[in-house]
Amino acid sequence: MTRRTRRPGIRLPLTVTAAFAALLGFAAAPAQAATWSSSEPFGSYTTPDGYTLYNNIWGSGAGSQTIRAESASDWDVTADHPNTPGIKSYPNAKKVIGKPISGITSLTSTYDVTVPASGAYNTSYDIWDSDYDHEVMLWVNQTGAVGPIGTEQATVTLGGSTWKVYKGDNGANEVYSFLRTSDSSAGTVDILPVLKWVQEKGWWGDETIGDVQFGYEITSAPGGLRFATNRFSVSGS
Repeated sequence: MTRRTRRPGIRLPLTVTAAFAALLGFAAAPAQAATWSSSEPFGSYTTPDGYTLYNNIWGSGAGSQTIRAESASDWDVTADHPNTPGIKSYPNAKKVIGKPISGITSLTSTYDVTVPASGAYNTSYDIWDSDYDHEVMLWVNQTGAVGPIGTEQATVTLGGSTWKVYKGDNGANEVYSFLRTSDSSAGTVDILPVLKWVQEKGWWGDETIGDVQFGYEITSAPGGLRFATNRFSVSGS
Protein backbone atom coordinates (compact mmCIF):
# COMPACT_ATOMS: atom_id res chain seq x y z
CA MET A 1 0.00 0.00 0.00
CA THR A 2 1.39 3.47 -0.91
CA ARG A 3 1.99 5.60 2.15
CA ARG A 4 0.64 9.15 2.06
CA THR A 5 2.17 12.07 4.00
CA ARG A 6 -0.29 14.31 5.84
CA ARG A 7 0.35 18.06 6.01
CA PRO A 8 1.66 19.12 9.44
CA GLY A 9 -0.89 20.60 11.81
CA ILE A 10 -3.91 18.81 10.27
CA ARG A 11 -5.53 16.03 12.31
CA LEU A 12 -8.07 13.55 10.96
CA PRO A 13 -11.32 13.39 12.92
CA LEU A 14 -11.41 10.57 15.47
CA THR A 15 -14.33 8.84 13.74
CA VAL A 16 -12.46 8.72 10.43
CA THR A 17 -9.30 7.39 12.12
CA ALA A 18 -11.26 4.67 13.92
CA ALA A 19 -13.10 3.67 10.79
CA PHE A 20 -9.85 3.44 8.83
CA ALA A 21 -8.25 1.29 11.54
CA ALA A 22 -11.27 -0.99 11.59
CA LEU A 23 -11.08 -1.35 7.83
CA LEU A 24 -7.40 -2.30 8.01
CA GLY A 25 -8.19 -4.84 10.71
CA PHE A 26 -10.95 -6.37 8.59
CA ALA A 27 -8.73 -6.62 5.53
CA ALA A 28 -5.98 -8.33 7.53
CA ALA A 29 -8.27 -10.90 9.16
CA PRO A 30 -7.78 -14.40 7.73
CA ALA A 31 -10.69 -16.21 6.05
CA GLN A 32 -12.49 -18.61 8.37
CA ALA A 33 -11.78 -22.26 7.59
CA ALA A 34 -14.52 -24.87 7.73
CA THR A 35 -14.84 -26.87 10.94
CA TRP A 36 -14.01 -29.98 8.89
CA SER A 37 -13.05 -30.69 5.31
CA SER A 38 -11.78 -33.71 3.43
CA SER A 39 -10.85 -34.80 -0.07
CA GLU A 40 -10.34 -38.41 1.00
CA PRO A 41 -12.70 -40.88 -0.72
CA PHE A 42 -14.17 -42.08 2.58
CA GLY A 43 -13.46 -39.10 4.80
CA SER A 44 -15.96 -38.78 7.65
CA TYR A 45 -16.75 -36.50 10.57
CA THR A 46 -19.19 -36.84 13.48
CA THR A 47 -20.77 -33.63 14.75
CA PRO A 48 -21.32 -32.86 18.44
CA ASP A 49 -25.09 -33.37 17.97
CA GLY A 50 -24.72 -36.89 16.60
CA TYR A 51 -24.80 -36.56 12.81
CA THR A 52 -22.06 -38.07 10.64
CA LEU A 53 -20.89 -36.56 7.36
CA TYR A 54 -19.22 -38.59 4.61
CA ASN A 55 -17.34 -37.58 1.46
CA ASN A 56 -18.13 -41.09 0.12
CA ILE A 57 -16.48 -41.33 -3.32
CA TRP A 58 -17.05 -44.94 -4.31
CA GLY A 59 -17.87 -45.27 -8.03
CA SER A 60 -15.60 -46.40 -10.85
CA GLY A 61 -13.96 -43.61 -12.85
CA ALA A 62 -14.55 -40.93 -10.20
CA GLY A 63 -12.66 -37.67 -10.26
CA SER A 64 -11.88 -35.35 -7.35
CA GLN A 65 -14.28 -34.20 -4.64
CA THR A 66 -13.96 -32.11 -1.48
CA ILE A 67 -16.49 -31.80 1.33
CA ARG A 68 -16.49 -28.86 3.78
CA ALA A 69 -18.72 -28.69 6.83
CA GLU A 70 -19.60 -26.41 9.70
CA SER A 71 -22.38 -28.77 10.80
CA ALA A 72 -24.90 -31.25 9.39
CA SER A 73 -27.04 -28.21 8.53
CA ASP A 74 -24.25 -26.26 6.83
CA TRP A 75 -22.02 -28.21 4.46
CA ASP A 76 -21.10 -28.27 0.81
CA VAL A 77 -19.30 -30.40 -1.75
CA THR A 78 -17.28 -29.39 -4.79
CA ALA A 79 -17.09 -32.33 -7.21
CA ASP A 80 -15.28 -32.73 -10.51
CA HIS A 81 -16.41 -36.07 -11.95
CA PRO A 82 -16.23 -36.90 -15.68
CA ASN A 83 -19.28 -37.03 -17.91
CA THR A 84 -19.39 -40.82 -18.02
CA PRO A 85 -22.11 -43.30 -16.95
CA GLY A 86 -22.32 -44.68 -13.43
CA ILE A 87 -22.63 -43.15 -9.98
CA LYS A 88 -19.35 -41.72 -8.72
CA SER A 89 -20.20 -40.61 -5.19
CA TYR A 90 -22.86 -40.00 -2.58
CA PRO A 91 -21.63 -37.31 -0.18
CA ASN A 92 -24.11 -37.19 2.67
CA ALA A 93 -25.02 -36.44 6.26
CA LYS A 94 -26.75 -39.11 8.32
CA LYS A 95 -28.61 -39.67 11.57
CA VAL A 96 -29.04 -43.15 13.07
CA ILE A 97 -32.55 -43.98 14.33
CA GLY A 98 -32.19 -47.50 15.79
CA LYS A 99 -35.89 -48.29 16.26
CA PRO A 100 -38.32 -50.70 14.61
CA ILE A 101 -41.05 -49.12 12.49
CA SER A 102 -43.65 -50.14 15.08
CA GLY A 103 -41.71 -48.23 17.74
CA ILE A 104 -41.50 -44.96 15.80
CA THR A 105 -44.29 -42.45 16.42
CA SER A 106 -42.85 -39.68 14.23
CA LEU A 107 -39.97 -39.28 11.80
CA THR A 108 -39.58 -36.08 9.79
CA SER A 109 -36.77 -34.27 8.05
CA THR A 110 -36.22 -30.75 6.76
CA TYR A 111 -33.86 -29.85 3.91
CA ASP A 112 -32.72 -26.80 1.96
CA VAL A 113 -30.17 -27.13 -0.84
CA THR A 114 -28.51 -25.17 -3.62
CA VAL A 115 -27.64 -27.41 -6.56
CA PRO A 116 -26.08 -26.82 -10.00
CA ALA A 117 -28.08 -26.52 -13.21
CA SER A 118 -25.75 -28.90 -15.07
CA GLY A 119 -24.19 -32.29 -14.47
CA ALA A 120 -26.02 -35.53 -13.70
CA TYR A 121 -27.16 -36.20 -10.13
CA ASN A 122 -30.06 -36.55 -7.75
CA THR A 123 -30.58 -35.00 -4.34
CA SER A 124 -31.92 -37.78 -2.18
CA TYR A 125 -32.59 -39.40 1.16
CA ASP A 126 -31.17 -42.89 1.56
CA ILE A 127 -32.91 -44.74 4.38
CA TRP A 128 -31.64 -48.16 5.48
CA ASP A 129 -32.77 -50.93 7.75
CA SER A 130 -30.20 -51.84 10.41
CA ASP A 131 -29.01 -54.94 8.49
CA TYR A 132 -28.60 -53.05 5.21
CA ASP A 133 -30.90 -55.52 3.42
CA HIS A 134 -33.41 -52.84 2.36
CA GLU A 135 -32.88 -49.33 1.01
CA VAL A 136 -35.55 -46.64 0.63
CA MET A 137 -34.55 -43.69 -1.53
CA LEU A 138 -36.47 -40.41 -1.69
CA TRP A 139 -35.37 -38.27 -4.64
CA VAL A 140 -36.37 -34.65 -4.05
CA ASN A 141 -34.75 -33.35 -7.25
CA GLN A 142 -32.75 -34.65 -10.19
CA THR A 143 -30.78 -33.31 -13.17
CA GLY A 144 -29.29 -35.00 -16.21
CA ALA A 145 -29.14 -38.64 -17.28
CA VAL A 146 -29.97 -40.41 -14.01
CA GLY A 147 -32.64 -42.96 -13.17
CA PRO A 148 -33.71 -45.36 -10.41
CA ILE A 149 -33.12 -49.10 -10.11
CA GLY A 150 -36.03 -51.38 -10.97
CA THR A 151 -39.45 -50.91 -12.51
CA GLU A 152 -42.22 -48.42 -11.83
CA GLN A 153 -44.83 -49.69 -9.37
CA ALA A 154 -47.19 -46.84 -8.54
CA THR A 155 -47.70 -43.10 -8.06
CA VAL A 156 -48.52 -42.22 -4.46
CA THR A 157 -48.93 -39.14 -2.29
CA LEU A 158 -47.15 -39.64 1.02
CA GLY A 159 -45.36 -37.48 3.54
CA GLY A 160 -46.41 -34.21 1.94
CA SER A 161 -45.25 -35.04 -1.62
CA THR A 162 -46.31 -37.06 -4.66
CA TRP A 163 -43.87 -39.75 -5.78
CA LYS A 164 -43.37 -42.25 -8.58
CA VAL A 165 -42.32 -45.51 -6.92
CA TYR A 166 -39.80 -47.98 -8.36
CA LYS A 167 -38.80 -51.39 -6.98
CA GLY A 168 -35.66 -53.38 -7.78
CA ASP A 169 -32.38 -54.66 -6.36
CA ASN A 170 -28.71 -53.94 -6.92
CA GLY A 171 -27.44 -57.44 -6.26
CA ALA A 172 -26.75 -56.71 -2.59
CA ASN A 173 -30.05 -55.35 -1.25
CA GLU A 174 -33.60 -54.45 -2.19
CA VAL A 175 -34.11 -50.87 -3.37
CA TYR A 176 -37.38 -48.91 -3.19
CA SER A 177 -37.06 -45.55 -4.93
CA PHE A 178 -39.56 -42.72 -4.52
CA LEU A 179 -39.04 -39.99 -7.13
CA ARG A 180 -40.76 -36.69 -6.42
CA THR A 181 -42.96 -35.75 -9.39
CA SER A 182 -41.76 -32.12 -9.22
CA ASP A 183 -38.28 -30.98 -8.21
CA SER A 184 -37.84 -29.32 -4.83
CA SER A 185 -34.87 -27.51 -3.31
CA ALA A 186 -36.39 -27.02 0.15
CA GLY A 187 -39.10 -28.60 2.24
CA THR A 188 -40.08 -31.02 4.98
CA VAL A 189 -40.68 -34.72 4.44
CA ASP A 190 -42.78 -36.87 6.75
CA ILE A 191 -40.78 -40.09 6.38
CA LEU A 192 -42.82 -42.44 8.56
CA PRO A 193 -45.81 -42.78 6.16
CA VAL A 194 -43.38 -43.79 3.41
CA LEU A 195 -41.84 -46.52 5.58
CA LYS A 196 -45.28 -47.80 6.57
CA TRP A 197 -46.44 -47.84 2.94
CA VAL A 198 -43.49 -50.08 2.01
CA GLN A 199 -44.42 -52.33 4.93
CA GLU A 200 -48.08 -52.46 3.90
CA LYS A 201 -47.01 -53.56 0.42
CA GLY A 202 -45.28 -56.54 2.02
CA TRP A 203 -41.87 -55.52 0.69
CA TRP A 204 -40.37 -55.58 4.19
CA GLY A 205 -41.49 -56.38 7.73
CA ASP A 206 -41.21 -54.46 10.97
CA GLU A 207 -37.67 -53.45 10.12
CA THR A 208 -35.39 -51.63 12.54
CA ILE A 209 -34.53 -48.34 10.84
CA GLY A 210 -30.84 -47.56 10.93
CA ASP A 211 -29.44 -44.72 8.84
CA VAL A 212 -31.39 -41.75 7.56
CA GLN A 213 -28.94 -40.24 5.08
CA PHE A 214 -29.33 -37.11 2.95
CA GLY A 215 -27.03 -35.98 0.17
CA TYR A 216 -26.18 -35.95 -3.52
CA GLU A 217 -25.86 -39.06 -5.68
CA ILE A 218 -23.49 -37.71 -8.33
CA THR A 219 -22.97 -39.36 -11.72
CA SER A 220 -21.14 -36.49 -13.43
CA ALA A 221 -19.96 -33.01 -12.46
CA PRO A 222 -17.49 -31.96 -15.15
CA GLY A 223 -15.38 -28.87 -14.53
CA GLY A 224 -16.16 -28.78 -10.81
CA LEU A 225 -19.72 -28.24 -9.54
CA ARG A 226 -20.84 -27.15 -6.08
CA PHE A 227 -23.63 -28.79 -4.07
CA ALA A 228 -24.60 -26.93 -0.89
CA THR A 229 -26.74 -28.03 2.04
CA ASN A 230 -28.13 -24.91 3.67
CA ARG A 231 -30.32 -26.74 6.16
CA PHE A 232 -30.81 -30.37 7.16
CA SER A 233 -32.22 -32.01 10.24
CA VAL A 234 -33.93 -35.24 11.28
CA SER A 235 -36.49 -35.35 14.07
CA GLY A 236 -38.09 -38.47 15.48
CA SER A 237 -39.54 -40.20 18.48
